[in-house]
Amino acid sequence: MKTAIDIREEAAERFAALGYPTTRQEEWKYTNVAPIVRVAWSAARPRAASAAETAAAPHTDLIFVNGHLAHRSEHKIPGLRIVPISEATERELEPYYGRLADWQRNPFVALNVSKSEDGALIICDAPVEACVRLLFIGEGDAVWSHPHNVIVAGRASQLTIVETYMGRGKYFTNAVTEVFAGDGSVVDHYKVGCESRDAYHVGMLQVRQDRSSSVTSHNVSFGGALVRNDIGVALTGEGASLTLDGLFVVTGNQHVDTHTLIDHVSPHCESHELYKGVLDESARGIFDGRIIVRPNAQKTISRQENRNLLLSETAIVDSKPTLEIHNDDVKCNHGSTIGQLEEEPLFYLRSRGIGEEDARNLLVYAFASEIVDRMKVERIREDVRRAMFAQLPGLLPERRERAR
Repeated sequence: MKTAIDIREEAAERFAALGYPTTRQEEWKYTNVAPIVRVAWSAARPRAASAAETAAAPHTDLIFVNGHLAHRSEHKIPGLRIVPISEATERELEPYYGRLADWQRNPFVALNVSKSEDGALIICDAPVEACVRLLFIGEGDAVWSHPHNVIVAGRASQLTIVETYMGRGKYFTNAVTEVFAGDGSVVDHYKVGCESRDAYHVGMLQVRQDRSSSVTSHNVSFGGALVRNDIGVALTGEGASLTLDGLFVVTGNQHVDTHTLIDHVSPHCESHELYKGVLDESARGIFDGRIIVRPNAQKTISRQENRNLLLSETAIVDSKPTLEIHNDDVKCNHGSTIGQLEEEPLFYLRSRGIGEEDARNLLVYAFASEIVDRMKVERIREDVRRAMFAQLPGLLPERRERAR
């Protein structure tokens, strides 16, 4: 088996061969990465997290600043190991590092694997329940980072993982997270994107599910000038179940592109996907969701839904849900909607004495909150609500004041 060092070297060669993607490639048709390409990015020096940063994230296990470890908290749960990738042994990394994320075809993954200096290695090899929080801070101008996380949920373990991305300045975060969900494990994964409005973010989440495992992914994006999220899940074990929830709320000239791939490899598996977008002003959103049902994946149940709400006439969204089915004994469906606020509920609220602006804000909040309310961790729900209130102009002004 190749070592992590071997994979890094091969990934560097692969990125040199692939180069950055262009809009001539189908998967990047609607996202032009030229603003990223033309910047002469450089890595920042390591620094410790400030007192304000640690105080603002009191329950965080690892804090990274520009891709370097800046703070750590001791997490003493038997059977759970949380270490920075930079401190992990080759023996720990070898079975997992770069094994799921496709650095052979995805140039940004190849760039990450070759350039990554740190990230989190989380291994749970006992049937325990734990919550691990990771905070990634970007700062500066023309600074890039490539955090790489490996999460291993052993048999019958229950892991909640929270990745939060935030920062200040014009920086570039290129992140990869690989999740191995063992037999009977339960993984609840959160990715909260609150990047600087001048920043760029490209992220890959790749998951492999073994027998009877259950994985839930919550992906929310509020910040960033240009954001691209790729999420791939392979249900390789019989009886595995998956829930993919996503929400992006963008305004101004923000651009968010989300690609998901659910691969039903084994029989008796189930997947449910719901992604929502709220777009204002001249924002642009893309959803490309693909579900594959393999020939041997009989008794598959899969549902995919994408709903988008446009708050202005200049906002644009492209939605492309796709089913690729190679088995007759399945129950699969998908759907996509793009629209504006409906007049009937707006009229109903106004007839009850609610002003037009407040009525519109209530409907927007209700539309987005369906995703937020499905989050199991209360603190994460509140953090996401605060970020959402701060993002939308005029959204429930009294609630925005409390959120600050």
